[in-house]
Order: sequence, then C-alpha cells, then structure tokens
Amino acid sequence: MKTIQPSDQPIPKGHYSPGIEHNGLIYVSGQLPMTLDTREPFTGSIEEQTELALRNVEAVLHAAGSDLGHVLQMTIYVSDMELWGRVNETYARVMGGHRPARAMIPVKELHFGTQIEIQAIAAVKE
Repeated sequence: MKTIQPSDQPIPKGHYSPGIEHNGLIYVSGQLPMTLDTREPFTGSIEEQTELALRNVEAVLHAAGSDLGHVLQMTIYVSDMELWGRVNETYARVMGGHRPARAMIPVKELHFGTQIEIQAIAAVKE
C-alpha cells in the first residue's frame, strides 16, 4: 500500500490519508469543497461546491498519477436531495463523457456546514 498526499495540500487534521493506492486502485477519501491552499471550507453555491470537491478528488488522483477519466466509482454525499439536479449538471460538465458508477446519498449534515462531500475509487493509469 502507498499513501497519497498531494504535495500542494497540508496534511489532514483527522486521522486519515487523502488517498491510498493498492493493487492498481486508488481510494480517495471523501473530499469536501475546501480550498487547496488554506484548506478552508467553501460555502458558496452548490455548483461551486460540487466543482471544488471534484477538483479536490482530481488533485489526489493527480498526486497518484491518475485522473478523473480513470474513476471507476464515486460516492456523493449531499445535504439536501433537492440539490440533486444542480449537482448532476455540474458533475456532468466536469466529468465530460466519462460516466463512472455513482451513488448519491442524502445526509443530514456535513462537516463545516458544506453541502457536499465526494469520495472515489479509480484505476491507476497504465
């Protein structure tokens, strides 16, 4: 197993790694809409939060030598299912033609008052 820690991100405050690579797969921990440099939560529109969380997933994948095009599965936690359509539109724009397996799970609340958290499993680029 190999720990993935993007060099441009501070080490998480919690007891976890941003990503783990094992047997050709990259497991990306749940990514909140946090700014990469300060790791401060961003509470703008759900579209902005969705894109930022996806870009944070992407940063972990890049640190592991992969990208969003190699994502096999994503799990999206959203604080209100009424946001589903707006999340889906932003997700489709960022992901382009790539359509990994996905689940969207409503939750009561997320850390720091954000509205979305995204985790992923991706293949290592060959």
